[in-house]
Amino acid sequence: MATTEHPPPTRLRAWMLEGLSDMGRHGGPPGGQAEPEPAHKGQRWYRVMCLTGVDYFSTLGYQPGIAALAAGLLSPVATIVLVIVTLAGALPVYRRVAEESPHGEGSIAMLERLLSFWKGKLFVLTLLGFAATDFLITITLSAADASTHLVENPHLTSTLHDKQMVITLVLVALLGAVFLKGFLEAIGVAVALVIAYLGLNVVVVAVGLWHVLTEEHVVTDWTAALTAEHGNVFAMIGVSLLVFPKLALGLSGFETGVAVMPHVQGDPDDTAEDPRGRIRDTKKLLTTAALIMSVFLIATSFITTVLIPEKEFESGGQANGRALAYLSHEYLGNAFGTVYDVSTIAILWFAGASAMAGLLNLMPRYLPRYGMAPHWARAVRPMVIVFTLIAFLVTWIFDADVDAQGGAYATGVLVLMSSAAIAVTIAARRARQRGWTVGVAVVSAVLLYVTVVNVIERPDGVKIGACFIAGIILVSLLSRLARAFELRVTSVTLDAMAERFIRDMASRKIRFIANEPDQRDKAEYRDKIEQIRQDNDIPGEDFVFLEVTVVDPSEFEAGLTVRGEVLHNRYRVLTLESSSISNALAALLLHTRDTTGCIPHIYFEWTEGNPFANFLRFFLFGQGEVAPVTREVLREAEPDRARRPRVHTG
Repeated sequence: MATTEHPPPTRLRAWMLEGLSDMGRHGGPPGGQAEPEPAHKGQRWYRVMCLTGVDYFSTLGYQPGIAALAAGLLSPVATIVLVIVTLAGALPVYRRVAEESPHGEGSIAMLERLLSFWKGKLFVLTLLGFAATDFLITITLSAADASTHLVENPHLTSTLHDKQMVITLVLVALLGAVFLKGFLEAIGVAVALVIAYLGLNVVVVAVGLWHVLTEEHVVTDWTAALTAEHGNVFAMIGVSLLVFPKLALGLSGFETGVAVMPHVQGDPDDTAEDPRGRIRDTKKLLTTAALIMSVFLIATSFITTVLIPEKEFESGGQANGRALAYLSHEYLGNAFGTVYDVSTIAILWFAGASAMAGLLNLMPRYLPRYGMAPHWARAVRPMVIVFTLIAFLVTWIFDADVDAQGGAYATGVLVLMSSAAIAVTIAARRARQRGWTVGVAVVSAVLLYVTVVNVIERPDGVKIGACFIAGIILVSLLSRLARAFELRVTSVTLDAMAERFIRDMASRKIRFIANEPDQRDKAEYRDKIEQIRQDNDIPGEDFVFLEVTVVDPSEFEAGLTVRGEVLHNRYRVLTLESSSISNALAALLLHTRDTTGCIPHIYFEWTEGNPFANFLRFFLFGQGEVAPVTREVLREAEPDRARRPRVHTG
């Protein structure tokens, strides 16, 4: 509801706000904003898979080493357990999330629907805090890991050994620069990196398997040592389950897979209400990525375990955090090994791209809608700058240390996956799908177990996540407080009777009385008119009553529907439903002025009680000191006093 003329934006401002909300936007423009440019048409699912794959597939750079350190000789068996949980647990859960929440909000939207009012908003903000932990730590940890691979390259270690912080900050800045350039450019870079990286890994795995086949003693030595250490298959499986939480980073990638869902092209006849093609292709994306990763995880854990001496996996060893890079140098020479290092560094650097895309899709969908971020937070480029600066801060706080950030990363991933499994369990139960309910409940239990174990072993992850949650909630509430007097009604719709009342009054003076509905009997309206006449010393009874019912005071933006009725064959009443009484009244007054060309008048009585307490009631519950707040909303929405609706209080 624009009320004033604004000067044309500068070129920099226009560039920064270009394509406002086009990261998966599926609704109309928010109130008070011009229609943004159309969203891009999306990309084929396998190209978007590469965007999520830079995060998911890049874990091959460190996952075999993590598995070897956690499980030792049992690494291949423990990895098979991880793959089973991936294919039988996480994959079905996120395929269902894609069905239930096809616009990129993920499991957070599914859980948001279970709760309303402020408790729902605070719950969502908490989950967004864990999402921010997951995605932002993905950006900083991946960049730090890439710089570690660069520093530890045999040709560069003497030159770069003390430059890891600077290199990490440069990599984070380059990632932000790609997204400032444009989302399609990020897709193109991701496709090239994934194809190159997976191609090189195919070569390393093939050569590794060839050496395993030609050096038969390595397999027999491994199996003999494994049997001697663990005895039987059941003992091996039991130990694998115990060490499984340490391998959980191999599950990353699913949350970003559904977060970037709006960028999947789908079918030409897809609609916002029924995007069947997008859902189908997102399921292909999730399934294909999981199958590719599962094959690579099993193969790489096997060849690294049987071909690399155990001491090389330990801290200071040549295979620590870079097992496949070690094999590429060992069996394919330093030239190929350097090419592999460059590819690993590149994909680890760009692993943050899927996380950045997830942040750009999730945060603008919730925070501005809650009034907990400014309008520009819906635009891509300003948010890229914000997230890049936060990533700089996180990198500096953790001194670009990969291990220091690992706990927070795992906690963020596991909390989001657990919440997704719980959301799907609830959805299946509501749909009375008994088989789904039992199956996903088991998956939820497994993921909750892994999350709890991870938190116990690495409590720093919860502490870091709590800092993100506290930061988001604090900034969000301050933003909502700063926007308290903003006109936040996106549209005003009147029924035929309401239009008739306003059209009739437009031929005289338009006078409204704000009334808090009580008994709604004849005496209530008669006494209200008499009081207004005495307080303001005006004659006549040519008034229309305005009655607002507060529905969900935690909502910030919404449309306003106005219905007219005649009560007791005499009193004209307009009823409105809104999250805020003052905003609804101000929006109707401005709409009346714009449609009739007349300046309307509205009459209040003073609210009893402490003004500060009444303001808190307005902030939290949408009601309180109605008269001055309505006037303040009108003042901010219409700076021109001559065109501003008149507010009278007696």
